[in-house]
Amino acid sequence: MKTLLGMVLLAAAAFAAAGGSEEEVRKAEAAWALAVQGRDLAALDRIYDDALIYAHSTGVVETKAEYMKRLSGGLQRYSAVRFESTRVSVHGETAVTVSRLRMSGQSNERQFDDHLMMMHVWVRKGGVWRLTAHQTTKLAE
Repeated sequence: MKTLLGMVLLAAAAFAAAGGSEEEVRKAEAAWALAVQGRDLAALDRIYDDALIYAHSTGVVETKAEYMKRLSGGLQRYSAVRFESTRVSVHGETAVTVSRLRMSGQSNERQFDDHLMMMHVWVRKGGVWRLTAHQTTKLAE
């Protein structure tokens, strides 16, 4: 019995050391929200994976370079990101978050205040969670 318990504890410690914790992913999600609201381009460059696929609720899909250009040029601005709920599912070095939230700001000089479902795919690279896919869907009010 002690051997089985020891094996379970070792496995739990190995999982924690591998960084596959839900809490780390939640922290990465919060860092993304703060960086997007604050237009912190340097932080977003670190958060976004180079292979980022950014799918807006309008159906527009952008690469990291395209999206960062819109942010740096002021074509996309977020004044608020307010999470209502977030579910996190960690699968080794990959995590998926599904959130309900309200995002407001300006896109292409038009104001928006959207109630959304958002899905993020995070991949752990070099010990850091990187956002590799973003997709939002508008929810009915």
